[in-house]
Amino acid sequence: MQTLTDIRAMLAAHGMTPKHRYGQNFLTDQNLLRKLVDASGISPTSVVLEIGPGTGTMSEEILLRGAELIAIELDRDMSALLREHFAREPRFTLIEGDCLDGKRALNADALKKLNGRAFTLVANLPYQAASPVMANCAAMPQCLGQFVTIQREVGDRLRAQAGSGEYGPLTIVVQAFAEVEQLAVLAPGCFWPPPEVTSAMLAIRPRATAAIAHAEVDAFGAFIHTLFSKRRKQLGAILGRNRAWPEGIDPNARPETLAITDLVRLWRAG
Repeated sequence: MQTLTDIRAMLAAHGMTPKHRYGQNFLTDQNLLRKLVDASGISPTSVVLEIGPGTGTMSEEILLRGAELIAIELDRDMSALLREHFAREPRFTLIEGDCLDGKRALNADALKKLNGRAFTLVANLPYQAASPVMANCAAMPQCLGQFVTIQREVGDRLRAQAGSGEYGPLTIVVQAFAEVEQLAVLAPGCFWPPPEVTSAMLAIRPRATAAIAHAEVDAFGAFIHTLFSKRRKQLGAILGRNRAWPEGIDPNARPETLAITDLVRLWRAG
């Protein structure tokens, strides 16, 4: 596995330094990196998606487990480094480009390569892409789980409960499909260069029974965004009081106080 010295040397050999605009903060704590890959449970039969592979430290660990790896890298220079580094690795596929196609779908080339196969996301996610990536993957029935490092603040939102300040659309969409577990808190010193924020390592595993159907995510998500764009107002003021109100849901309540099951019931009531 690459050490910090290895990463520095690889970049220097290509005349490169970490690029802040791409969120290039490389996870250098080898124990934590192995902990994340271990938690994913991947095996030689697994297909893994990695976003923002950097110099390929985690990629090497994933490939060591025998999995097929599809990696998406936005940085052209880093892509060239990765192609050289994994030139003789047949189980490694690199897709150069944005990990997202708009905000509602993963990269089209990645989806084509996945070809409907079940996959696991294992990644040190770039902070600016983390939320839409996790929401999209949670709503994909072929996603077997997400094992990621992200900004701790985003992790708190993903794990939030109704009534808390962190509870919002991201929480609800992801938790409608998955259970979220925090595996570790990562200090800035676990990365190089160290970010200005603390990070969290999460396991996001599909629920046995989702709160909504995967095909309903866009309609339900739009409803949730409408509610939470006015989260301090009462439900009746947002939706109109002359409508059907499911049993137990008070039109005087605020959106942030409703559990996901109640939000689904309210949405279905039309």
